[in-house]
Amino acid sequence: MSSRPRRGKNPYAEAEQFRVRAIVGFIIVAGVLAGLAAWYFKLQVFDHGRYSQLAEQNRIKPRPVVPGRGNIYDRNGVLLAENVPAFRLEVTPEKAGDPDQLIASIGQLIALDDDDVKSFRESLKATRSFRPVILKMRLGEEEIARFMLDRWRFPGVEVVPYLTRHYPYGDLFAHVIGYVGRVDENDLREMEKSGDTNAALTHVGKTGLERYYEEALRGKVGYDKVETNVQGRALRIVGRVPAQPGMDLRLGIDANLQQILVASFGDLEGSAVAMDPRSGEILAAVSLPSFDPNLFVNGISATEYKALNDNPSRPQFNRLVLGGVAPGSTVKPLTALAGLESGVRKPEDKILSTGMFRLPGMTGRGWADADKGGNGWTDMRKGIYESVNTYFYMLALDLGIKRYDEYLSKYGYGQKTGIDLQGEIPGILPSPAEKAKVDRNPWYPGDLVNSAIGQGLWKVSPIQLVRNVAEIANGGLQMRPHIVSAQRAGFDQPWQPLPQPAPVRITENMDHLKVVQEGMHMTTTIGTAAAVFRGAGYESAGKTGTAQVVNRQEHVVDPKSLPLWKRHRALYIGYAPADNPVIAVAVEVEGGGFGAATAAPIVRRIFDAYLLGKYPDGYASLKPTPASGIDAPANAAMPASASVAAPANAQVATPLAQAKPASIQAQSAKPGTATAKQADAPPVASASAGKPASTRVARPAANAAQRPQAEQPAPATPATSTEPTP
Repeated sequence: MSSRPRRGKNPYAEAEQFRVRAIVGFIIVAGVLAGLAAWYFKLQVFDHGRYSQLAEQNRIKPRPVVPGRGNIYDRNGVLLAENVPAFRLEVTPEKAGDPDQLIASIGQLIALDDDDVKSFRESLKATRSFRPVILKMRLGEEEIARFMLDRWRFPGVEVVPYLTRHYPYGDLFAHVIGYVGRVDENDLREMEKSGDTNAALTHVGKTGLERYYEEALRGKVGYDKVETNVQGRALRIVGRVPAQPGMDLRLGIDANLQQILVASFGDLEGSAVAMDPRSGEILAAVSLPSFDPNLFVNGISATEYKALNDNPSRPQFNRLVLGGVAPGSTVKPLTALAGLESGVRKPEDKILSTGMFRLPGMTGRGWADADKGGNGWTDMRKGIYESVNTYFYMLALDLGIKRYDEYLSKYGYGQKTGIDLQGEIPGILPSPAEKAKVDRNPWYPGDLVNSAIGQGLWKVSPIQLVRNVAEIANGGLQMRPHIVSAQRAGFDQPWQPLPQPAPVRITENMDHLKVVQEGMHMTTTIGTAAAVFRGAGYESAGKTGTAQVVNRQEHVVDPKSLPLWKRHRALYIGYAPADNPVIAVAVEVEGGGFGAATAAPIVRRIFDAYLLGKYPDGYASLKPTPASGIDAPANAAMPASASVAAPANAQVATPLAQAKPASIQAQSAKPGTATAKQADAPPVASASAGKPASTRVARPAANAAQRPQAEQPAPATPATSTEPTP
C-alpha cells in the first residue's frame, strides 16, 4: 500500500496571513482609540460648559429668598397691611427622635391642635430627615418663653423667626384688602401656565386687593447659592441673588371714614360705598357683617372655618361686588334723564297720579303708587323727589324697552365698572333677552312697568350704584371707580400715581342733567328724605329706594315678623354738598325696610362725619405711619380730629338761598315738610337706629336662621306689577 506524500508548510503564506491580521487588528484598535479620543475631546471641549454646569448644580443648590410683600396704606398713610416678624417651631427629624414622643412632650409646653399635628405628620412623609419641618406657626411670647426654658430637652427643635402678613384692623377692611393664604395646587398650576418664576412663594393673594394686585405686591424671589455635599447637606453660601421686594400700594380709602361707615350701620347688615365724584377714588367701602382676614394667613382651623360657613349672614360674601340687588327707586333719576335725552319728556310735562296705574284694557288690580291716594299732577322734579311710581311707569312705556335699555346701558347698568376688586358681577339690566334666560314667557309691557321702578329682573351692585350717583353729581362724567391711587417701589421711592381711563360723558345737555340734580336736591328738602336731612348744616341731594324681595300684597303681615332675608331692602344714593359735590354715597341695608327710614339716616351720619367732623361716641382717629411717606395728601378726606368745623374742601354752610335754584327756593318754603314722605313704601322704624356700633366679626344675623345659602335671594316680581292674563 502506497502512502500519499505529505505537504510542507508555507512560511511565506503564513507570514502574509499574520501580517494581514495584524493590520486589521491595528486598524480596529486604532479606530476604537480614535473614537474614544474623539469622545473624550467632545466631553472636554464641546460639552465642557454643559457638564460643568451640571456638576456645579449638583454641588451648588439654590435656596429661595422670599421677598418682602408690599405694604398697603390708606390715603393718609395709615398702615392697613404689613409684614410682621413672627416665630414658628421647626423640627429636624433625624435629630429629634421619635415623632410621637416628641409631640407628646412638646404638647405639654405648647398648645398643639389637631391641624398642627396632621400637617406635621404629612410633611414628615414628604421631607428628607435632615430638612426641618414646621410643627407650629405663630408662636406666642409665653409659648416661646416656656419652650426656651426646656429647650435642652429637645435636640433638633428650634424656634425660627420669619415674616408673616398681618392686617392691623382685622375685619374693618376684610372685603377690600382681602387676605393672603398658603399656596395650594391651583396656585402652582396657574404659576406654571403663566411661566411664573416665583413658584418658591409660600403665600399668594386670595381675595380683594391682595389678589388683584398680586403680581405687584409679591415682588420677585431671590436665592442664595448654597454649597452642599453628596448627601445634600448645606456647607456654605457661595453667592447670592437678592430678592426684589413688592410694590407698596396707596389707597384712595380713608381709614377713618371706613370706621364711620361701619359705625353708622349699628347692628344692621348690608353694604355701603363712598366715592369722590371728582376723581373716581373709592373713599370707603364696607360689606357687613365681616370677618377677620388674619385667620386665613397661615391656615384657618377647621372649627373656625366651619363657624364662618355656617353663619347664615355669610360674612365672607363680598356684597360690594358680588351682592346684586334690585335698585328700587334709586334708578328713577337716570330713567328721568333718559326721558329728557330721548325727547320723550320735557321737565314741565305732567302726569296724573291717582294711586293706581293700569295698562290700557286692564281691569282689576294694577300697579300702585306708594301714596294710595295718588300724588296728583306730577312733573319730572316731583316724580323724583316724591318718588311717584306712576310717572315712571308711563315714562318707561313711552320710551319702550329698546330705548330704555339703550339709555340705561349708556349710564352703566348691566356692565362691570372695572373696579380693582376680583370677581365683580356685571349685574342685570332687564330686557327680553335677560328674561328669556330665566323664563319661557315672552316679554310683556308689564315687565317694563316693573323695570321702571327698579323691580323685576334688575340686579345692581353697590359699586354700580355709587358710580351712577357720581355721574349725576359731577356733571355727567362716568369714571372708573378705583381703590388704589398710587404705588412705589420702596420706602425711599416717591409715590407714582396709577393711570386711569379717561371719563366718558353720559350727556352733552347740562340743562337735562340739572333737572335731575334739582329733583334729587328737593328729595332732601321737601321730598322723601326731608326729615332725615333737616338741619344738616349743608346741602345734599339724594334718592331713596326700596327693593321688594318677596310678594306680600295678598297677605298683609308685619314685616318684622318675617325672616330678615324676606324683608324689603332699603337703599339710598346721595352726594354732598349739592352745589359742589366732594362725596357720593350708596347704601344698601338688608332687611332694612324702606330707604328713607333706614338707609337715608346712615348716609346722613356719613355726611355729618365727612363734612362737619361729627363723629359717634367712642370714635378714635387712626394715625398715619411715618414710613408711608405721605405727609399731606391731596383731597384729605377726614379731619384729623373730631371738630364742628368743616374741612376746607367741603364747602359747606352755604346759605340755602344761595345754593338752590330759584324754583327750589320757592318750593322749599312750602308748609307740610315736618316729616319725611315715605314715597317708596310705608315707613318702618329701624330697631337699631341710633345705636353705637363697632366692626363686627361673623356675628349671626337676627331672624336669619332660614336664610337660603344662595348668593343672593332673587327679588320676586311684586304682586302689584303682575302682568294680567291675556
